[in-house]
Amino acid sequence: MAETVAILGLGTMGGGMAANLLKAGFPLAVYNRTAAKAQPLAELGARLAKTPAEAVTGAKLVISMLADDAASRSVWLGENGALAAAEKGAILIESSTVSPAWVMELAGRAAAHGAEFLDAPVTGSRMQAEAGQLCFLVGGSEAALAAATPVLKAMSKEIIPLGPVGSGAKLKLINNFLCAVQIASLAEGLTWIERSGLDIDKALAFLKSGAPGSPLLAAISARMAAQSYAVNFQLRLMAKDIRYAENEAASCDVELGTAMAARRLFEDAIEKGYGDKDMSAVIEPLRNR
Repeated sequence: MAETVAILGLGTMGGGMAANLLKAGFPLAVYNRTAAKAQPLAELGARLAKTPAEAVTGAKLVISMLADDAASRSVWLGENGALAAAEKGAILIESSTVSPAWVMELAGRAAAHGAEFLDAPVTGSRMQAEAGQLCFLVGGSEAALAAATPVLKAMSKEIIPLGPVGSGAKLKLINNFLCAVQIASLAEGLTWIERSGLDIDKALAFLKSGAPGSPLLAAISARMAAQSYAVNFQLRLMAKDIRYAENEAASCDVELGTAMAARRLFEDAIEKGYGDKDMSAVIEPLRNR
């Protein structure tokens, strides 16, 4: 019988990840701060836990998918936190996009508790999580990753081992920094196209197939053009990721000037009320100026 898994956090990403583990036959316990979000998973067979500690009881592998450092710290170390209740020898996996500094602190606390630890943030958004097509960027020991691989495979198309703990968190922030800058420049470029008199469809078709083209540009430009902002990746979380990226880069004596410019656009969109929309909504304050 497959070993029991616990997932902490059932937001845009965690819900899809949990559903794929259930489809793969893993006994699953789930915890979410808003309990109602967990109910559909209970109908699929998951055990609903009232606290993080209750969720990890008996679990051999624990995955957290949370918003930021503060949420992760609260779930792992707060009242009725997961770490103190985790099984000795369990594999603890932080899949949230969090700072490398917090990852290293959590890894140290996990080791002191007698647990294995991997940092394994993901690339992909809601659709990839639901389809089991995420990519895990993994930092940690080869032995821990080998033991966790059957569980990670049930949620992903690719698992990339990167080296020691913290490697996953670092590369994820670089990835999201590059995405944020492209999205910000696209928002400005599309606003320019809309005001220039150009045929929008023809202009975007050219850009998507030309040198600036990328899967990200194709997906985000479609949402911007349609003003369709159902959440695939929440705008306020991208602003958070940019801040984490700037701080981490600064620790390597790198100043992310383009990140600063992108962050201003995302923070302006948050101030204008778009923080809980999809990140593609960053264009709206530009349109309305």
